[in-house]
Amino acid sequence: MSGIATQKRDKIDALAATAATDEGGVSLIVDAFRRLARNPVAIVGAAIVLLFVLLAIFAPLIAPKDPTVRYLIDEIRQNTPLPPRPGFPLGTDENGRDLLSRLIVGSRQSLIVGVMATLIGLVAGMIIGGIAGALGGWVDTILMRFTDILLSVPSLLLAISIAALAARPSQWTVIIAVAIVSVPIFARLLRGSMLAQRNTDHVLAARALGVRENTIVFRHMLPNSLSPVIVQATLTLATSIIDAAALSFLGLGDPDPNRAEWGSMLGEGSRVYFDVRPEMAIYPGLAIVIVALGFTLLGESLREALDPKNRR
Repeated sequence: MSGIATQKRDKIDALAATAATDEGGVSLIVDAFRRLARNPVAIVGAAIVLLFVLLAIFAPLIAPKDPTVRYLIDEIRQNTPLPPRPGFPLGTDENGRDLLSRLIVGSRQSLIVGVMATLIGLVAGMIIGGIAGALGGWVDTILMRFTDILLSVPSLLLAISIAALAARPSQWTVIIAVAIVSVPIFARLLRGSMLAQRNTDHVLAARALGVRENTIVFRHMLPNSLSPVIVQATLTLATSIIDAAALSFLGLGDPDPNRAEWGSMLGEGSRVYFDVRPEMAIYPGLAIVIVALGFTLLGESLREALDPKNRR
């Protein structure tokens, strides 16, 4: 008997030693970032986003000239932009200002509008979706019918309608208009995620143990419902930048002519100077497309990485 007991003890000790040397399990977030690091699409998207953010932050230091100074205004004839020349690699606009510097500084305005609009829409949508998902019943019905009304209107048309109501267009007009467009998306997404959490095992177990409902909502349901909302925020940044550029393109953005912004530059270049200097519209248009592509690639890769079905 002692020999058998000794053998069993040795086997247990060996298993314990093996378990101690094995790598422990990793969370979904850690595993997601590992897969993102191996995903070429995610790397490309992250590189574009990182370059855009750095360019926007350090734009005044990177820009070779002051974007508001009319350096070559004396050489402008009939409001015609000047072609590239030494010191002005992309030429000038119709006011003799350096086009390259305005493109660089314009990245900051696009980033500010995109981030602020996304944050405002995210907070408002999470409040509406969180209340609807937590309370349910008639509160859920009223809030979701409100979001259905917003979703029934095309996003760009809704943004244009809201921006057009402003007595004096400004940068905040664009931010609020774009933010309101994204509110129902976040609200619907968080509400659906929280409803899916209501009948999960850990929530039912917490209710069976007598845990208070507000504790269940804030400690169990809400934290486990945030992953799709965070992914959607990354994707919404891309659409926010595009929608903001569209509003500025239509003349509903900041009316200050000294403020460099890609949408207004695109509108001015395409409407007035496309036959003379088409690159005035091509350069800001390419900048908008590349930045939106970067956020889209990163967001889609993040969505796939956070999907539990894709874990290996």
